[in-house]
Amino acid sequence: MTKATSAAGIDVASVDKALTTTRAVRLRLDLERPVDPDIVYDCIDIAEQAPTGGNQGSRRWIIVTDPRIKTKLAELYMQTGGEFMIGARDKIAGTGHPQERVMTSAAHLAEHLAQVPAIVIPTIMGRHDGSGRPGLFDSVVQSVWSFCVALRARGLGTAWTTAILDKDAELRELLGVPDGNTQIAMIPVAWYTGDDFRPAPRYPARDIAFVDRYAHTWESGPSDPPCLADGPGTVVEVDLAAKPDDVFALISDINFGAPFSEEFVKARWADGFDGPALGAEFVGSNVNTTMGEWDVRCYIDRYVEGKEFGWCTSDPENPGARWLFQIEPIAGATRLRYSLRLGPGPSGINSVISAMPEKESRILFGRINQLRENMQNLIDGVEEALQTTG
Repeated sequence: MTKATSAAGIDVASVDKALTTTRAVRLRLDLERPVDPDIVYDCIDIAEQAPTGGNQGSRRWIIVTDPRIKTKLAELYMQTGGEFMIGARDKIAGTGHPQERVMTSAAHLAEHLAQVPAIVIPTIMGRHDGSGRPGLFDSVVQSVWSFCVALRARGLGTAWTTAILDKDAELRELLGVPDGNTQIAMIPVAWYTGDDFRPAPRYPARDIAFVDRYAHTWESGPSDPPCLADGPGTVVEVDLAAKPDDVFALISDINFGAPFSEEFVKARWADGFDGPALGAEFVGSNVNTTMGEWDVRCYIDRYVEGKEFGWCTSDPENPGARWLFQIEPIAGATRLRYSLRLGPGPSGINSVISAMPEKESRILFGRINQLRENMQNLIDGVEEALQTTG
C-alpha cells in the first residue's frame, strides 16, 4: 500500500488523486465563472518545471481571453472538428453507442468554445521535422500535462484538443505565432461544475506492463529467476473493423480455435451444459509433442455477453491456467484482447519442471512463447473470418 507521505515528504495520496482524476472536461466547464489569470500563470510556472531536452526552456504559452480572438478560435475549431462532432452527436444520440457520451461532451465544447473563460495554446520554439532530435514534442507534452494536472488540483478543468491544428496557418496568423514555433494543442480552461471526478476504468498495470519482453506478464514478482508461482502469462491484442457482437460470436464458440492451433484439437460441452454461460463447463482435448495427449475440464468463470468470455482449467478453486477474451469498443473499431495466465494450480507443465527444476525459467518462457504463437494464430483466424463474412 502506498504510504501517505513519501520519503521526499510529499503527500502521495493528494498527488495520486490529482494524477488519476485529471479528466478531459468539456461538458462540465463553468462558462460563467471568471478564471483569475494569476491561477493560470501559477500553473504555467509549475508546468515549466517539467523535464526538457537539453535543459532548454523553449516552451511558449499563449493565454487567450479576448472575446474576439476566442470567437475566431471557435470558428476555426468548428471547421476542423466541431461540425463533425456535432453531426456525430446528433446521429448517435439515444442509441447507446459507446461513443455517445464522448461525442455529446465534444460537441458541447465545440458549440461553446467562445464562452470558455480562457483558452491556452502551448507552443515550443522549433519545428518538428521527424528527425527525432530533442527539444520538441518530447520537451513539451509532459509540461502541458503538468499544466492540466496543476489546474485540476486547484479545481479547474481542461481538455486536450488538437483538431484546430489542421488550420495551422490560420492559427498562426490569428495569434501571431512565428513560423519557427510549433503549436502543440488548444487547452480550454474553466472551473468545472458538479461533483468531483473519479479514476477512469483502465487495465491494471500487471495486465499491460511487460517484463523484459513484449507481452510477457506476471501476476506477482517475478522472482529471480522467474518461477511458475509468479503466475506467468501472455496476451495478444488486435483492433478489428467489426461489430463487438460479431467478434463475440466467434470467440465464444469453444471449437472456433481448433483449426488455428497446433495444440488444441476440439472441445465438447460437459454433461448438463449446452452453451456458453457463467458456470458452464466443457472439456478440451489437446495434443503436444512434449506433453502428449490430454483432456482438461474447463470452467467458464468470466462471461459478459458481448464483452468477456473466460475460463479456468482443472480446478476452479486452484486452476492450472486461466484464459480470457475481452472485447472493447473503440473509435471506429473493436479491440479484442486474448490473455493467458498459468497457475497457481498444477497443469501439464509441472511434470516437465519437476524433471528439470534447474531449467524452470527457461521452460516457462518456452511454454509461454509456444502458447502465444497459437493464440496469435487464433486471433489471425478471427480477423480472417470477419473479413470473409464482412
